Amino acid sequence: MFGISPLGWVHTLGSLPAIPLAAYMFARHGRIVPRSAPGMAYFISMMVGAVTVFLVAHQSVSYGIGAATILLLLAGYGVGLIPALGRAGRYLETIFLSLTAFLLMVPTVSEILRRVPDGHPLVTDLKSPLLLGAQASLLVMLIVGLTAQIIHLRWAGKRSASASRGIASIE
Repeated sequence: MFGISPLGWVHTLGSLPAIPLAAYMFARHGRIVPRSAPGMAYFISMMVGAVTVFLVAHQSVSYGIGAATILLLLAGYGVGLIPALGRAGRYLETIFLSLTAFLLMVPTVSEILRRVPDGHPLVTDLKSPLLLGAQASLLVMLIVGLTAQIIHLRWAGKRSASASRGIASIE
């Protein structure tokens, strides 16, 4: 079905949970929260997808996306554990993990458009205006989303600093 091999199904079904998990965390927290139950499930699902892409990919760009995803996942989940970075760690964590969601969605959208409906896909050419438009839309969503996340983190940091100054002045 859809021209997917058994190993391709492991790749697809293994990485599929990352999409609703990311959507949930973006809607609930405004970002991917690595030290949470959904965050850990996202990490596992993304790693399954990123590692198995090396076994199922047919295009060299897929290897680059898989490697970048693994590096960004490790950086995103690790940077928050470096206390010396302070607030910058939270910004880097948010940027790295948002990029992993983007790197998940670009090939996902491409593969869906190139495989559905089965036997008569919506897109047959990688230069199709529909495919290029979908990828451009994902890029715009990344830019707008990252901007909103950074603004939100900045405001939250200012509120937190104001609150701690207020508490110190009361004492």
